[in-house]
Amino acid sequence: MYAASTSRYSSMSYRRCGKSGIMLPEISLGLWHNFGHVNDFENGRSILRAAFDAGITHFDLANNYGPPYGAAEENFGKYMQQDFHTYRDELIISSKAGYDMWDGPYGNWGSKKYLVTSLNQSLKRMNLEYVDIFYHHRPDPNTPLEETMHALDLIVQQGKAIYVGISNYNHQDTEKAATILKKLGTPFIINQIKYSMFERWCEENLMQTASHEGIGLIAFSPLAEGVLTDRYLNGIPEGSRASMTYAHLKKEHITEERLKKVKLLNKMAASRDQKLAQMAIAWLLRHPQLCSVLIGASSVEQLNNNLDALKNTTFSPDELIRIDNILK
Repeated sequence: MYAASTSRYSSMSYRRCGKSGIMLPEISLGLWHNFGHVNDFENGRSILRAAFDAGITHFDLANNYGPPYGAAEENFGKYMQQDFHTYRDELIISSKAGYDMWDGPYGNWGSKKYLVTSLNQSLKRMNLEYVDIFYHHRPDPNTPLEETMHALDLIVQQGKAIYVGISNYNHQDTEKAATILKKLGTPFIINQIKYSMFERWCEENLMQTASHEGIGLIAFSPLAEGVLTDRYLNGIPEGSRASMTYAHLKKEHITEERLKKVKLLNKMAASRDQKLAQMAIAWLLRHPQLCSVLIGASSVEQLNNNLDALKNTTFSPDELIRIDNILK
């Protein structure tokens, strides 16, 4: 039987999520990849155990994580039953809905029908009574934002989520969502955004909006799905994410121009006595608006390597200028 490490809170730092009452670990674990039915169940179990032992209290899912859709939540439900049910009150568990999930007109986007029904399904798969955070996964250009936000409010009123969030929303839509949810009195605390050295759109306006509205930001794909590591420096290895037909990262995403930048960043990371992945994670945490960085992991070793990013999160002004010059 699994017993969590008694020192699990000694090495992790936690940041307040916006102006809410909760703190999130500086590194959280996302189950986007590596936890579907095509993956090794016991390997996923080992990763989750190691993560919690290291002080990672936040596990992030979505309805369509797999493959197939729903598989990550189903497996997570088993992990919860087997290992983590006694630690439920120490965990922040989140899920989302907003992308394609089931056939027909009600299994996608942002209608109240879809969001409420989807969360009901997610709770059954995970064998949970509630999630701590429920997100709308992406803006819906056709459903009124008021309907989507009212759905999030209803979910909180039903006791199926404690807090709500949004994901992939720009600063204008974040402001609109915040205005609606404030009027409803809904605990809107977080926006999950794609943010890495290669994806910096949020720096222009969204960070200022988050500070103004008291909303935390959490970054996903901090390593550009593995490109910001030393894995692809000499081509695409067998078993890597880019080599898998079902993965989001494709071979054509790894261009010569991008690899040139990766190699320069890799040299700079070495000068800091870090791996590139560690430097890329640390670089994100320089922003106070960022309450956590969501990482994925395909092994306990990879998880621990990424956690070592927290050993050096300080950058000199010169280092930041050098990174900006490489990324231009």
